[in-house]
Order: sequence, then structure tokens, then C-alpha cells
Amino acid sequence: MRLERVLKITDFLKGEGIDNIQIGIILGSGIKEIVENFNIRKEISYSEIPDFPISTAPGHEGKLKFSSFAGKNILFFCGRFHYYEGYKMDDIVLPVYLTKFLSGEILVTTNAAGGLNPLFSKGDIMRIVDHINLFPENPLRGKNDEKIGERFPSMIDAYDPYLGEIFDKVAEEEGISLKKGIYVGWQGPSLETKAEYKFLRIIGADAVGMSTTPEVIIARYLGLKVLGISIITNMGIGDITPHSPEEIIEVARNSSKILGKLLLKWIERL
Repeated sequence: MRLERVLKITDFLKGEGIDNIQIGIILGSGIKEIVENFNIRKEISYSEIPDFPISTAPGHEGKLKFSSFAGKNILFFCGRFHYYEGYKMDDIVLPVYLTKFLSGEILVTTNAAGGLNPLFSKGDIMRIVDHINLFPENPLRGKNDEKIGERFPSMIDAYDPYLGEIFDKVAEEEGISLKKGIYVGWQGPSLETKAEYKFLRIIGADAVGMSTTPEVIIARYLGLKVLGISIITNMGIGDITPHSPEEIIEVARNSSKILGKLLLKWIERL
């Protein structure tokens, strides 16, 4: 990552009144409804930010939204950047760097994912407890700057157990049947074959998607604590039938309303 780029964007955002955040939240496909639960103080289109990528994937709004809640400043990235869109890893993980350089301590990453666990159903919310990274490139590949992070960061407990426990308690109190599992990330954009679904389940995955793992690698590299959440939008087990992006986004949109309420109460507990 070119630090000059990160600092340039950070300075721009500070000039727009976005600074001293505690939490950065990356919203996945169809999950923008989460923001409706928060009072937005500032909104900026990605196209207005210098040297910033543009989201092209369906269900990604392409805006930064700044909010304050329960004494914490929160920055929403309403639209992420995917490897399959042709973006470089530096583009994909840019929101994570901005979270850190704007004083953030926690990254929440959300996604729409295919379910592999037979105990899951379409529309379930799954807290990610660990991941399997199958992307062809690691975002830390290249020369390392030891002033920013160590060369070989540990990925043990990549998803913070304490943050996860709080989220579990909130879901239980709200009567939500929260699932927990392992997420596997790979590049896409082609959806999985039946054989690939079977392979991913054999290697231990409960859900599969085309994002998240590069972001979490950089978050841990930068010392951010991570909460990861998947919305199960389709199932890759049993009688598998083709599903469209529109169907996936619709399921994510419906479940994100519940997820937004859970995040509100979770943030209150931090």
C-alpha cells in the first residue's frame, strides 16, 4: 500500500469533518439497510473522494457515511471493492487502512455468503469465527514497512473473541437464532459448481463468498480488532438451483434490517 495515497485520502476526509472514529463498518452486497438504524452526520460519494475506487458490484451504494452513536464515531463504507472487479489488493483493503488512519480501533466486515452448513437456512445471520483464505494473492505481498505492521502477522483469533461474545449475547437477548461458522473467501465472480461446494464443505467451511478475507488480514496487520458477519443468501447443499444476484441482494436486504438492530445494541455494549 502506498502510504501517500492513504494519507491523501485521510487528509481529505478530515477536511470534511470525518475523524477520530472508533469503528469502521464495511457493508456487503445488499446490506446498506443497516445504516437506516443510525443518524448520519455526513455523507460523501466515493466519486468525490480523491484517488478512491468506485464500487461496481450490484447492491453496493458507493458512499461513505459518518455517524455518531453511544459516544462512538462510526464510518460506514457503503460498498466494497472486489478482486473480481479487477481491483488490485491495495484498492480492496483501502477502507481498512482508512479506518486505522482515522484512529479506528475496530473493523466490522459484513458480506452476503452462500451457505454450506446443512444446519443453516437462507436468511440466517452467521458470525464468522475463523476463515479460510483462497484468494490467489495476499494483500501483504511485497515490501513491508515495519513502522506500520510486522512482516508475519498472526492470524490466530483473527476475529476478536471478546467482540464476538458480546454480539452473541445481544442476539440471544433479542431472540435471534445466530449461527457461527467458518467463512471461506475466494475471488469469483463465477458462482460455485456443485463439486466446489462439496470441496469447500470438506475443507471445513460453513459459508463462502468473494470478499472479506483480504480485509481481515490487513485489519490484523494494522492491529484492528475484527467482528465479521455473513448473511446467508443462498444454499450450496441439497438440491442446488441457480440463483441470480437480484435474489441474493433481496435476501441480504431483508436480513440486514435485523443485523442493523443487533449492531446498534452491540455498539452500546462496547
